[in-house]
Amino acid sequence: MKGFDPKFRDFPDYIIGITKEIWEDRGIATLHRYYAPDIVVRSPSGVVVGNAGVIAATMATLAEFPDRTLLGEDVIWSGTPEEGMLSSHRILSTATHLGSGAFGPATGRKLRYRIIADCHAIANQINDEWLIRDQGAIVRQMGWEPKDFARDQIAREGGAGACPTPFTPATDRPGPYGGRGNDNEWGARLADLLTRLMAADFAAIPQVYDRAALLEYPGGATGHSFADADRFWMGLRAAFPDAAFTLHHVIGRDDPMMPPRAAVRWSLHGRHSGWGAFGPPSGAEVHVMGITQAEFGPWGLRREWTLFDETAIWKQILLHTGDL
Repeated sequence: MKGFDPKFRDFPDYIIGITKEIWEDRGIATLHRYYAPDIVVRSPSGVVVGNAGVIAATMATLAEFPDRTLLGEDVIWSGTPEEGMLSSHRILSTATHLGSGAFGPATGRKLRYRIIADCHAIANQINDEWLIRDQGAIVRQMGWEPKDFARDQIAREGGAGACPTPFTPATDRPGPYGGRGNDNEWGARLADLLTRLMAADFAAIPQVYDRAALLEYPGGATGHSFADADRFWMGLRAAFPDAAFTLHHVIGRDDPMMPPRAAVRWSLHGRHSGWGAFGPPSGAEVHVMGITQAEFGPWGLRREWTLFDETAIWKQILLHTGDL
């Protein structure tokens, strides 16, 4: 780990360790050390540039969810300490909505949801990030449907003319990381599967998935086997049948005591022109930022985690239709 604090034994230990240090140990000030001053953080809700914005957002989240925990389930990574490394960090978070904030007045609801964060790090510092929280799971546990929450959010943010708009390629800011991942068969297998699904080749599901596959999808939804995978991916692609599918980053890994696994960051960009998971076609131009992780076994893809932010998708649709 050349250039990194010697207390971290490897890159996953660094990523999991600083996450706990920042959030649970309240070492928010360590962001001055662990995050670059001009870091670019992209999420489906928008882009934050600079460490000051990250610190402010961290404090706001902890004020709203003071007992939040972040349990690192896996870190799938590529690169070298000398040239920089990219981690795809899957987190299971628990929290209680004890303070008022971005999710409205405090409800006291206990939450459980996932996050996947892709972070580029070099010289003991993160300088580029792509972050997806399962906002659909959060708002459902608070009693909202994602569409209704997005409508309420627009109103609380000042209406259609004043509210922040979700992330799109047009609002992106270039960061220092331009890598595409690594050359590994498991990353290639997951990338090929997603490419086939987005090309409407749903016969790929029984061919690639383990019949007993465990599936974790947006909204905190858990599924199993071929039919649930087909229902999820069909619903997404049917809503955006003409949208351009892009693979942005592909990692595969073989590690001791771990199954072969992969992480792929991808996007869909185009018109909401079909019936599917997002209601009647609206014609809205929509950008879907997605990350999928998977583990493979002797009978195929055995576990899948896919995340995107349903509320950001609904926000784009509602801002287009004016159904506010």
